[in-house]
Amino acid sequence: MEVDEPVRLPRLPRVAVCGGTHGNELSGVYLVRELLKDLREKDAEDGGPLSVLVVLSNPRATQQCRRYIDVDLNRCFSHATLNGPVPDASPYEIILSRKLNALLGPKGGQGAVDLVCDLHNTTANMGLCFIAYSDSDWICLHIFKHLQMPDMPMRFIHYDVSKKESYSLDSVGKHGFALEIGPQPHGVVRSTNYTAMKVGVQHVLDWVRHFNSGSVFEGGFVDVFTMVKKIDYPRDSQTHNITAAVHPHLQDRDFCLLRPEDPLFQTFSGEALTYKGSEPLYPFFINECAYYEKGVALSLARKRRVAVPPIRAQTEEDKQASFASEEEE
Repeated sequence: MEVDEPVRLPRLPRVAVCGGTHGNELSGVYLVRELLKDLREKDAEDGGPLSVLVVLSNPRATQQCRRYIDVDLNRCFSHATLNGPVPDASPYEIILSRKLNALLGPKGGQGAVDLVCDLHNTTANMGLCFIAYSDSDWICLHIFKHLQMPDMPMRFIHYDVSKKESYSLDSVGKHGFALEIGPQPHGVVRSTNYTAMKVGVQHVLDWVRHFNSGSVFEGGFVDVFTMVKKIDYPRDSQTHNITAAVHPHLQDRDFCLLRPEDPLFQTFSGEALTYKGSEPLYPFFINECAYYEKGVALSLARKRRVAVPPIRAQTEEDKQASFASEEEE
């Protein structure tokens, strides 16, 4: 039987783990604080350089246990926002995004960290999710494949957005993803969610070490949920106040197939409103607390299976051969 030759990809010598991008999502906040403590102790012991950079992304919002101070930091990393003018009266998070881009980037540049893992919580019943902008980044897809846990299924959410337009902190790295877990109320930490996130981050770092050591990772298939559209709550045409809540039959059923004419909302007077889409889709971020201000009641995705090739890290010989090939061209 013919065996596929592994795709050879550059090593990942610099990894960033970020938490507190939203200051009231406490699993990431407390995990980053623990990782910072561990790294300080390790650094004090051996004095060696650290390949893992741990970042508390929005310290002021974290201190106040708020999602953000002025604007949502996790929407401040598009190319236009990072490269636009910064007046003296700019929102706190706009200035902060420039500092984080200088620390972890520059976005799209050769000096950017190799991998960014940004930690988040959701109030939606989504379990553990891996969120990325590409469905063909073999590094991210292999990490996701490695992260599957028998006691907590993990899902891959794909936002089909270009690198230039991608807006979240994880987009600053050469590779990046958000690790999202819920349900968890904002401003609260739950031990089960914290532990699952901690185990997930440990698995990510273990995978990177194995990849950098030259291990070959077999290919396979993964299920990917690509976001298709977002749905707002029904609203009063004059006041713009919402007039309905997520229907009880849909609430907490993230990633359960939503079919046309299934119950979608229930008005405050008790009327059921059904889904009028033309195809069955998978809902997620159902009734996320932080998305009320964004006009999003839930997002809908298509599910498909993606083939992932085997991979391994490039050797020095690979690099030299690639350099020689480029010179010949």
